[in-house]
Amino acid sequence: MKKQHLAARCLLLCAGLVIMAFGVAFSIKAGLGTSPISSVPYVISLFSNFTVGTATICMHCVFIFLQILLLRKRYRPIQLLQLPVAVFFGYLTDFAVWILQKTGPQNYGQQWIFCAVGILLVGIGVSFEVTAGVVTLAGEGLVLAICQVAPVKFGNMKVLFDVSLVVIACVLSLLFAGGLHGVREGTVAAAVCVGQVAKLFNRILSRN
Repeated sequence: MKKQHLAARCLLLCAGLVIMAFGVAFSIKAGLGTSPISSVPYVISLFSNFTVGTATICMHCVFIFLQILLLRKRYRPIQLLQLPVAVFFGYLTDFAVWILQKTGPQNYGQQWIFCAVGILLVGIGVSFEVTAGVVTLAGEGLVLAICQVAPVKFGNMKVLFDVSLVVIACVLSLLFAGGLHGVREGTVAAAVCVGQVAKLFNRILSRN
């Protein structure tokens, strides 16, 4: 029964990653700015040979390394599972972007529809990931690691972490991409709404 339970949780995690990857792809196609966690990889993809997915994998590797530096002996080896999860998620993101390459909004209203779909999918995916409880993505893992070594609440640190990613994306975009890309009103909407969507679906999943 325990093995079956673990298998079900792993399937739920994989489903969440697939849904999140398509959410990221929809937010990219919307052209109104990606979610904070995807802003840096997207900007890097604009001025380098990296795809969004490859840049995502590299960013998550940095997050894992920072967790090890912060926690040292307190770092749990099980968290190294974040690496294969990051690789899987990165390739899924590139696949989702490829699937949607021939679609796109034709006006500002349609851009918001794509953006809303992206926010909804990312929120659902996060909910699945949290409910599965197998392993956190490296971004959340880094926030948790910081909270273990500093007297900061997770919610406050998560906001500061997301803001920091957006600032980094803006700086990289201005320096290397010739303007401000990947950060717009859709980024703000994602920062505000993704968590709320995830909370809603967490309640729905907890009833089942």
